[in-house]
Amino acid sequence: MRELKIIIERQGLKVPVGTVDGDSADEAVFAYAPEYLNDPGSVPISISLPLREEPFSARQTRTFFEGLLPEGFTRRSVAQWIHADDEDYLAILAALGGECLGALQVVDEDLGAVPDEYEPLTMEHVQLLAREGATRSAELVTKAHLSLTGASGKAGLYYDEENDRWYLPKGTAPSTHIVKQSHIRLDGIVTNEQLAQTTARLAGLPTPDSFIINLGTAKDDEILLATRRFDRVFDEKGRTIGTLPAPLRLHQEDFAQALGIPALDKYEKSRTPGGGYLRRMFEVLRLYSANPIEDQLLLWDAIIFDYLIGNTDSHIKNFSLLYSGDLKRRRLAPIYDIVSTCIYEGSTRDLAFSIGGKNSLDEIGRADFGEEAAFCGLTAKTALDRFDRMAGRFEEALAEAQRQLSDKGFVQAARMRETILEKGGIASLH
Repeated sequence: MRELKIIIERQGLKVPVGTVDGDSADEAVFAYAPEYLNDPGSVPISISLPLREEPFSARQTRTFFEGLLPEGFTRRSVAQWIHADDEDYLAILAALGGECLGALQVVDEDLGAVPDEYEPLTMEHVQLLAREGATRSAELVTKAHLSLTGASGKAGLYYDEENDRWYLPKGTAPSTHIVKQSHIRLDGIVTNEQLAQTTARLAGLPTPDSFIINLGTAKDDEILLATRRFDRVFDEKGRTIGTLPAPLRLHQEDFAQALGIPALDKYEKSRTPGGGYLRRMFEVLRLYSANPIEDQLLLWDAIIFDYLIGNTDSHIKNFSLLYSGDLKRRRLAPIYDIVSTCIYEGSTRDLAFSIGGKNSLDEIGRADFGEEAAFCGLTAKTALDRFDRMAGRFEEALAEAQRQLSDKGFVQAARMRETILEKGGIASLH
């Protein structure tokens, strides 16, 4: 029987939470440790896994913990590296669980501990990451025991900003940035995401800091997108690894995990008005956020923005709850993984959420947001006032974001801006 120990970091201290036990991925179950249940400072590691003595079902266990893992090509590549079946999420979790999103760590004592260290990366290493894409990132995350969710090629790295040096974290050493490569099938995706993230920030949405690493002349195989992790914070309580200060971990869970929805179902299938994921996400914020009113309005603004910019990949794993250091408070996390998918020929025009029972960018209009608002617990006036405010800011913010990128040599940004205005949801307002 395989046993994985689950640990959570609370204000810099590692606290044993429980175990995942089972002979196979189809049978493994998670249970909280009695010591954790008896600790008055303990909180559930997920809204979908409340504190209780009874083990959770294999389905509930898999849904949450598989949600910590990479998807698609990266997952298959990692499975090959460790000689495991890509359906064996326990084996992959055991290999990558030293550094997950949020504050959880997964420990398989049978594998032995990997020393914590920050390994310096030369610019040649960083260039390989840019040129070789997901294959190289899969190698890095496997060697460093890092688990990052999502289907795109990415790696967690440590950035020493003062000295402009990059490091590969190993063992349980925390990373500071998520670094993504360009996608072979999606031209200019790094420029696209930086354009979208900057536009969102200028339009008033909270987004993580990000920048493009340009290793040459701004071509796709010479650039990487570096995004500062909002679930890592530097604090005087933090330890030092080698000569570098290590950040503390903040816990987070995405809305798929919070709602108990498998990653395979992250795109909504329902078109019944009020019967989809949005209503349930707003319910989570009303019940569990430390500031439910502000967070509901921020989530509403983010949904509007995704519509305007034509982001049809904005699914429930791209929204998260971020916990405070003591795990007592939850807030809507900064908005991340924003891209304009509509600029690519052949990309779906269907949003990941239904709005007023409609999915297509070509069918949804302002009135549909007013209809959806009622199901999400917002008044039509509040919802449409927010819509008008975001729509009113959008084009100016997009133009400024494009100017900033163009000034740095990213010439694709101008064409992207024109295509967004032509094909994004913003086009329906003209």
